[in-house]
Amino acid sequence: MPHSNVDPAKHLLLEEMLQRVPFDGWSQKALDESARAIGMSPETVRTLCPRGAVDLAVADHQIGDDKMTAALRKADLTSMKYRERVAFALRARLDAVHDKEAVRAASALFALPHHAAEGARLIWGTADAIWTALEDKSDDLNWYTKRAILSGVWGSTVLYWLGQEDDTATAAFIDRRIEDVMRFESFKRKVNDAVLLKPFTTPLNKLVGMVKAPSRTARMEMPGSWNLYK
Repeated sequence: MPHSNVDPAKHLLLEEMLQRVPFDGWSQKALDESARAIGMSPETVRTLCPRGAVDLAVADHQIGDDKMTAALRKADLTSMKYRERVAFALRARLDAVHDKEAVRAASALFALPHHAAEGARLIWGTADAIWTALEDKSDDLNWYTKRAILSGVWGSTVLYWLGQEDDTATAAFIDRRIEDVMRFESFKRKVNDAVLLKPFTTPLNKLVGMVKAPSRTARMEMPGSWNLYK
């Protein structure tokens, strides 16, 4: 079923493209063959995908984020600790992947220098989708640091998962990464609470307190926002 933010014609092209990606990657060849298979004109393809196959790879990733968000909304997270909710969200994002080879090909695509910024935006977008779905209330510097840290966790998780056949191993890897984050957060609290460091941490915390999360309008211009991918 087409994603609400994806043009139906683009979604049709994407579905056809996904049958070829495991063999030809997110390539112009695969895009051209997909368009011919569904009788789509080159002019329509250029309108839907002005940057070529990379636009379909972006849309495919965002659809995965949306599936994860839907799964989180349906799940009962109330009995979980916060770290367990984050781990559940990461696993739900992996479960939203329809074809591992498509993700492998996308990872190679976004590792290219001219697509690296796009890849970074996608990773940030996944982290933002997770925190938003978990109803993160941060409105200061933590809004940024949570997403930056989770971006790192998600990026490393995907690379690990691509090399594994066992979902149990990937789940354990996710738990270890989140535990590392929790240790870092604990260390930060200890530093802030240390009496001897108060003369240094107090002014810094006041400065940090001046940083605010972006407004809803501004967020639409940030990495991972849908207006970049339509």
